[in-house]
Amino acid sequence: MQLSKGISRKGLISTLRTLDQLQGAHNLMHLVYKRIRMEGFFFDDYTHLYEEFLDTVVPYIKQGKLTYAQDIAQGLENGPAALVCLFSGLNADKPLVAITPQ
Repeated sequence: MQLSKGISRKGLISTLRTLDQLQGAHNLMHLVYKRIRMEGFFFDDYTHLYEEFLDTVVPYIKQGKLTYAQDIAQGLENGPAALVCLFSGLNADKPLVAITPQ
C-alpha cells in the first residue's frame, strides 16, 4: 500500500470460524507506518442510492458489459453444503439455494 491511502473491507463472513475463534486483522502496524485509513461499511449506509445504482448498472448488464456470477445449489437437501461454502469462502458469491426447480 502507498502512503496515506485507504482500504475498505466487506465480505468478512468467510473469516468467521466460531464465535470463540474470531479471526482478527493482522499486521495492523502497517496501517500506522503507512498512515493508511481503514474504514468498515455496511450496505445500509447506501440504500438511499439504490435507484441511482439500478439506473446505472442495469443497462450495463443488458448490454453484456457487466456480468455477475451466481452460486445456486439446487434443492433444499443441498442447503447445508451451500452454507459450508458461505463460511469457507469457496463460492463465487453468497450461495443461493433453489428449493423449487428453475
